Amino acid sequence: MISSSPGRDRESELAELPDPHPVLTGTSWASLEMPTGNGDILPVPLARLLDPDPEVRASAAGEALGAVTHQNSIYEATVPVALFVAAVLNQPATAAGETGQANSPYPTRATLLDWLSDTAYDADDACVAAGERTCSAFLDEVPDMRAFRQLRLLFYSAVRPLLGDDHAQVRHAALVAAIPLVEHPLLTTHREELAEHARSLLATSAHRRYRRSRVLDALKQ
Repeated sequence: MISSSPGRDRESELAELPDPHPVLTGTSWASLEMPTGNGDILPVPLARLLDPDPEVRASAAGEALGAVTHQNSIYEATVPVALFVAAVLNQPATAAGETGQANSPYPTRATLLDWLSDTAYDADDACVAAGERTCSAFLDEVPDMRAFRQLRLLFYSAVRPLLGDDHAQVRHAALVAAIPLVEHPLLTTHREELAEHARSLLATSAHRRYRRSRVLDALKQ
C-alpha cells in the first residue's frame, strides 16, 4: 500500500483545511443520522474539543466520537464530524495538555487521529472491494462512505503535518491514519514518505500493537 511512487509535486496535491467554526455552526446536525438518533447532540462536545482543560477535551472526545462509532459503519453524521476533526487537528488547543489517566497520559491529537484512522480503515479500498463482491454498485448503496472517501485529500492534508510531531504517540497515530488515506489516486506520490515514517516507527515503537500491525501490513503490500 505504501510502496514508493514517483510523480507530481506533493504539496500541489494537498487541500486547504476549513475553519472549524463554520463547520460547527453551518452544519445541519439535527438532520444527520447517527447509530442512534440524530446529530443534534454533537455541536456541544465537538466545540469542547478545543477547551483548554484536558479533562474536558477527553470527555468531549468520548462523547462526540463515540456517538458516530458503531459496527465499523459510516453514518451521515460521520463525515461532518471527520471534517471538524480535520479542521482542529492542527489547532493549538489540541496540543495543549494531555488526556487520559494520570499514569497513562495521551494527547488529544492522538485520540482524534486514532478515531480518524479507524474511520478511514472502515472506508478503505479493501472495504469497498469486499462490498463490490456482492454488489457491483456498492458505493452507490453507501453514499456516506463515498462522501468520506471523497474527502481523503483534505483529511490527509490535516494528518500530514503531524507525521513529524514532537510527541511520539501523535507521530505514530498520524502515520496509521495516513496509510489508508494515501490509497487516493492523487496521493500516490506520498507513499514513499510514509514508508520512511513507517520504518522509523517499527524501529522505535514498542507500544500500541495494533499500530505496528497495521504498519507492517501496509509495508507488505
